Amino acid sequence: MNELALKPASVFKCFAGVNRIPRPSKHEEKMIDFLLDFGRKLNLDTRRDETGNVIIRKPATPGMEDRKTIVLQSHMDMVCEKNKDICFDFTRDAIQTYVDGEWMKAKGTTLGADDGIGVAMEMALLQSTDIKHGPLECVFTRDEETGLTGAEGMQSDFMTGRLLVNLDSEDEGEICVSCAGGCRTFAQLAYEEEPLPAGFFTFSLSIKGLTGGHSGDDIDKKRANANKLLARFLYLSGQKYDLRLVDIQAGGLHNAIPREAWCLCAVPAKDKESIAVDWNLFQADVEEEYSVTEKTMKFVLESEEKAVNAIDKDCSQRLIRALQGVDNGVFAVCQDLDLIETSSNLASIRKNPETKTIDVNSSQRSSIYSARVNMANTFAAVFELAGAKVEIGEGYPGWKMNPDSEILRIAVEQYKKLFGKDPVVRGIHAGLECGLFSEKFPGMDMISMGPTLRGVHSPDEKLLIPTVQMVWDHLLAILENAPQK
Repeated sequence: MNELALKPASVFKCFAGVNRIPRPSKHEEKMIDFLLDFGRKLNLDTRRDETGNVIIRKPATPGMEDRKTIVLQSHMDMVCEKNKDICFDFTRDAIQTYVDGEWMKAKGTTLGADDGIGVAMEMALLQSTDIKHGPLECVFTRDEETGLTGAEGMQSDFMTGRLLVNLDSEDEGEICVSCAGGCRTFAQLAYEEEPLPAGFFTFSLSIKGLTGGHSGDDIDKKRANANKLLARFLYLSGQKYDLRLVDIQAGGLHNAIPREAWCLCAVPAKDKESIAVDWNLFQADVEEEYSVTEKTMKFVLESEEKAVNAIDKDCSQRLIRALQGVDNGVFAVCQDLDLIETSSNLASIRKNPETKTIDVNSSQRSSIYSARVNMANTFAAVFELAGAKVEIGEGYPGWKMNPDSEILRIAVEQYKKLFGKDPVVRGIHAGLECGLFSEKFPGMDMISMGPTLRGVHSPDEKLLIPTVQMVWDHLLAILENAPQK
């Protein structure tokens, strides 16, 4: 693909460079070195902190020295999800992009535009020689996707500017001014192996082809959670048959709605045909329930080699009941805004032979701290009743709107001048690093913006190409009209 054919050419060229660098969350070392080398080759003040965040400072262009410093911030890591039939190593391989009409996509993997396109915009600004701007601090944080640990560990003197534009939003024409806080919960249920009785039929169940998506931004779009569907069928089957659970490997990252789930089961041979009929009927019911949002679901039941052992029946029953009973999806809507307030995502279920445990991961989000605590406790209580050990992570704070925001006023004014209409000013249910910045840097005045992305945190991730130029033009207008000191 010729990046120069896309506009703005400088941004897409930088994005192509970013996508050649492996950058899984918590393994951003190559990306850190790439950014440090990039800044130093431009002879700009470039440094990293102890956590691994990178900052590159660029002086004001002539005539703009009296303007306030603006911080531009993106995260360098990406969610690494791929289709199962794709051979791809996120620690070594470059993302393979292609253009489909007005969209940029990747071949079988996440695209990395979340938040590689924000990184690319900052890089394009840093290397520019013809763009007017005041003093800039371009900040690149690590590990945003799996815990916000880069922002959490940032030193308090790392950024000196107090006007910040976060480039991690996913809808052009929207300016984000607040976000939800969140936390992760982890349940571990010990099991024993017991011999599978004679005369049992072993089979696998798999659900795949779901839409998935971001567990914050997409949680209200009525998309199916593969883990919950699988648990639902297991619960129904356990009421009718002597069901034994042999293995379960379902879901993926904590911040992605699960697209695939798999388990290995056994029932008495006499029930072999009956459970196959039930599976087909269950599929028909689910397809009707999700006829609008899930058009490519696949339900597969396959005969497998007879298992020797299974998870002990008592543990299996307690696990299935907990998975059936735990909340998933939207829990509450804000009372004063058209916005999701509280939600939970049942992210992954894994049998771990090394620890002899079933490990269950989930995440909870809310714009209200006490509601987030309650949602996490709801998850914990269900699994504690099942006999599991539960840990609730410390989580990260939300970001409250600043009604007197100077940077928001400028952003709205310039958007109207450019496009002849008002932007949408809103909060989002996803977490942003702005929540941590609001605690670490008191008085930081922030907005978040970005081009249109869809299918983030899944191999369906795609970037709407024309919106990159629109956001770029908007960003340059903000910088040119930065307030005086």
